[in-house]
Amino acid sequence: MTLRDSAIDIYREALKAVSPLSLIEAALKVEPDALLVRGTAYPLRNGQGIHVFGSGKAAVESALAVEKILGDRIAEGLVVSSYEGKGPKKIETVKGSHPVPTQESVRAAELLIEKLSALSEDDFFIYLLSGGSSALVEKPTSPVTLDAMQETNRLLLEGAVPIGEMNVVRKHLSLVKGGRLGDLTRAKGVVLVVSDVIGDGLDTIGSGPFFPDPSSYRDARDVLLRYGLWQRVPAPVKALIAEGIAGTVPETPKRPNKNIGHHIIGNNLLLLERAKEKAETLGWTAHIMTSRLRGEAREVAKAIVSRGEEILETGQPFVPPVCLLFGGETTVTVRGNGKGGRNQEMCLAALREIRDRNDVLLLSAGSDGIDGNSDAAGAVVDCGSYERACNLGLIIEDYLSRNDSNAFLRRTGDLIVTGPTGTNVMDITLLLVGREAS
Repeated sequence: MTLRDSAIDIYREALKAVSPLSLIEAALKVEPDALLVRGTAYPLRNGQGIHVFGSGKAAVESALAVEKILGDRIAEGLVVSSYEGKGPKKIETVKGSHPVPTQESVRAAELLIEKLSALSEDDFFIYLLSGGSSALVEKPTSPVTLDAMQETNRLLLEGAVPIGEMNVVRKHLSLVKGGRLGDLTRAKGVVLVVSDVIGDGLDTIGSGPFFPDPSSYRDARDVLLRYGLWQRVPAPVKALIAEGIAGTVPETPKRPNKNIGHHIIGNNLLLLERAKEKAETLGWTAHIMTSRLRGEAREVAKAIVSRGEEILETGQPFVPPVCLLFGGETTVTVRGNGKGGRNQEMCLAALREIRDRNDVLLLSAGSDGIDGNSDAAGAVVDCGSYERACNLGLIIEDYLSRNDSNAFLRRTGDLIVTGPTGTNVMDITLLLVGREAS
């Protein structure tokens, strides 16, 4: 088995651990008078129907898994996802938009508001929350329009604003984020969360539609000022934030909703743990370095490859051969109009460091199967990639300068294409060090 084959096998095996079916089956059990979530019992009337809602990249697959377990106990439901696929029979499936909300996202939010608001205090619901919800479900607060919300999202994304700070802004422009969706229902419920953020903050995942928001309108303004966006966001956004700071419009909810529980059932660390197990079965000594990887993709790539160089030269902190595993989510400051994403950009920047070394390989890919504005999940690069690039006359710096990593890696044959995986727990990067590529 080549280094490349090993890396791709490790990645694909890790994905299995965070599939919605695996996560839901491990977390959920139903009894006649209770729903059990990781051992916590939520009382139900004998035979009571359960309403199922959800949003995010894992929503459809999660709903299918829930339907398999609950069967006829499902009363009705609605889930919102980023793609159209075969959905469950008793749960309606609608499509929102990602990464920028559109009218589809607004319609999805309106449907969720309508259904959740109609529940009584005697009803019980499950909400399946995963990454992507912030854009897939949206209802702007007046005077903010959808156009203003879209422009603000675009500026936040292009400004490489970290997801936590991005959500501080988005929560204060929305009627469904920052605990506001939870305040619209009288029913009791539980939120099953697949985390796509560093640290698994429940106030950040999906912009916390059912979880209290510790941030303020003043914090939202500070984020925009910090990244040089305050003067660039649309006037209605600035107007609403100013009103919020002045106290003339309500803040987001600050107290937990006592009727709604939260459980994280999947996260990046679980992805890394399965990757470690698989690497070890392939004969590698494997180490999880962090599940909190962040920073500019190009700089992170340089730091990761430098670790491999240290191992090869000094045997510190590990003796080669070794597999290093990193999880999290980097950012890309967009300067060009090319195609790609943070994982592809990291791989291309890493290739600049690896060059013709035949004992280092790097793979970086998203768990959702989607990287940036491309159809790839990520890429894998080694000395063979560099040789092919040289033969094709490709200049790494030219492609990095216009953020066009996808075009470069497509030509060298290094892309990893999985299609949407139906889950989302951030990214995985692995570095194989100490065995020669063949």
